[in-house]
Amino acid sequence: MGELLKIRLARIQSIFAEFFGLGRTASLSAIILISLIMILAVYWFFHSAPPKTIIITSGQEGSLFYKNAEKYAKILARNGVKLKIIPSQGSLENLKRLSDPSFRVDVGFVQGGLAAGINTENIVSLGSIFYEPLRIFYISAKPIDLLSQFEGKRIAIGEEGSGTRAVALALLAANGIKPNGSAKLLNIDGEDAAKALLEGKADAIFLMADSASGDIMRKLMRAPSVKLFNFTQADGYTRRIRYLSKLYLPKGTLDFGKNLPAQDVYLVSPTVELIVRADIHPALSDLLLEAAREIHGRAGLFQKKGEFPAPIENEFRISDDAARFYKSGKSFLYRYLPFWLASLVNRILVVFVPLIILLIPGFRIIPALYRWKIKLSIYRWYRALLRLEQDILMRSTTEKNEEILGRLDNIEKAVNSMKVPVSFAEQFYVLRGHIGFVRSRLTNSISCTE
Repeated sequence: MGELLKIRLARIQSIFAEFFGLGRTASLSAIILISLIMILAVYWFFHSAPPKTIIITSGQEGSLFYKNAEKYAKILARNGVKLKIIPSQGSLENLKRLSDPSFRVDVGFVQGGLAAGINTENIVSLGSIFYEPLRIFYISAKPIDLLSQFEGKRIAIGEEGSGTRAVALALLAANGIKPNGSAKLLNIDGEDAAKALLEGKADAIFLMADSASGDIMRKLMRAPSVKLFNFTQADGYTRRIRYLSKLYLPKGTLDFGKNLPAQDVYLVSPTVELIVRADIHPALSDLLLEAAREIHGRAGLFQKKGEFPAPIENEFRISDDAARFYKSGKSFLYRYLPFWLASLVNRILVVFVPLIILLIPGFRIIPALYRWKIKLSIYRWYRALLRLEQDILMRSTTEKNEEILGRLDNIEKAVNSMKVPVSFAEQFYVLRGHIGFVRSRLTNSISCTE
């Protein structure tokens, strides 16, 4: 095997030597350099391929976040990409996972207003994808118009890690209701919170889509004893808490027959953003945004058709790839070719086309430089011969003749030890012939003098 490799290497060297006029060492160096470049190119070709599996941190199972993640998984599967779903407590836990380099996750749903105190340098936003309205359900003999009226009551504000808890604490703090105060804040969410409210173990509960399912929301809306809080101060809250938007739920929208809600209701809502790691592959960024358009682009209860996804920049900067997508859509190849084929062609264009463009001039320049080097070596000995001929004319003693003969011997010895490629054989032999001519002339001159 080793002998066969040596023979093949010798053949390649011979081809380089004959085709490019390179010597043994130069041809070997060129082979090694080109081989290294090709190895790096092949490595980068495979390394730059978009991964076939990515991980999303969603929300509690059964929540809107989790159901949306399942929709994304189906769309990405059509393009040969597997989306692995990891449940979470909600937006805050999603954000902490994404900002932690040691946690293996690529994308997640994160509501606005949670970035304070968290390092967000290595994460970017693909844009806002939907509203996540806060719904406060409560039981009271009389309607409650102000959040401050929940002072002293038992309030379920969501579990640690949920976006519900973060918004609830911000709203309650704006009304003077804080932990360890007269109000009892319960760290429960979703089904547990709804059960506590219906069983009389809680007076009010805060629910959002990251941790509560639509079934729970509908069940509470239809419960005769349960009321939905109307944010009569919604405009004020959106001025004070900038990541909140005001939403309007007209009377009877949820059920015209049963007139649910029984009156016009105003809600406040952060927007949910699709957050990714900053190093996500551009092709996957486009794929996720394309899925977001399919899932969130339709008209809904609180949004117009085509309103989402949108490049709304809040606490997280919009990625460059997302900005390009919103401006001009998917890149040309991904627009007209299947995802796998577009990825393949794109990598060929990015890796091998520039390589060819660089190697073609390289194939011309390297041999030219090598030939220039050989020519300089040959010219160097011609200069030495010219000086020696001048010294022959000016010699005056026998010692001088011996010194000139010694110099000529050294020149001839050095020239004979030169290694030149076949393409310079003619010039090499011409040089040796001129050395012989000078020697003959010197010998004849010495004989005449004697």
